[in-house]
Amino acid sequence: MAANFWTSSHYKQLFDQEEVDVVHPLDKEKGITLEDFKIIKTQMAIYIGILAQQVKVRQRVVATAVAYMRRVYTRKSMSEYDPRLAAPTCLYLASKAEESTIQARVLSFYIKKLYSDDKYRYEIKEILEMEMKILEALNFYLVVFHPYRSLPQFLQDAGINDINMTQLTWGLVNDTYKMDLILVHPPHIIALACIYIASVYREKDSTAWFEELRVDLNVVKNISMEMLYFYESHRLITEERITAAFNKLKP
Repeated sequence: MAANFWTSSHYKQLFDQEEVDVVHPLDKEKGITLEDFKIIKTQMAIYIGILAQQVKVRQRVVATAVAYMRRVYTRKSMSEYDPRLAAPTCLYLASKAEESTIQARVLSFYIKKLYSDDKYRYEIKEILEMEMKILEALNFYLVVFHPYRSLPQFLQDAGINDINMTQLTWGLVNDTYKMDLILVHPPHIIALACIYIASVYREKDSTAWFEELRVDLNVVKNISMEMLYFYESHRLITEERITAAFNKLKP
């Protein structure tokens, strides 16, 4: 992994939000809307997390897998890269990139254990074939920097040592992977947005500390607002709405 975010392939591959919010023409032909697109990606991020708990890999592997999955769909369609296969394959690839390798047969076993639906029941061969397609879609760029890296230092510098607030902030960082933030913003800015939300929620005045930082506070606040909007809108999405989005993936 590259040591410096600003010289890494991750930095060079940051997108504008408008570039991320594009539904591939092949998916549009199936009636997949931007809202469907976002719902499916969010559900696949959750699926990666559930699968990771079964195979017992750390949160960083989950975060890298979700970043891969989201990067893939800035370039490829869900029609060609079925999310129900691409998501676990991204976890498999991320486990290798993060040196916490999962065996493909173990992954296949837990996929079948978790889901009786045939749409999720993929064999080892299919995972390995999709791995090569995903590597090509990523242009073999596997470096991902995460907010977890800078978060402990920020919390220490801000004088935040309350366990409840620390846990809240880490939880917020985990939730950012249900959105496309890692594709759009530098990870340390995402970490600051999570601290900002936690500070407001816990009524801790961190204004002076934030003002001392050499960052654009408006960007931090905008990310915070985007996260809060996500929480509100995600809460209203029903199982029926999720099923309707996935039904559009049918051949």
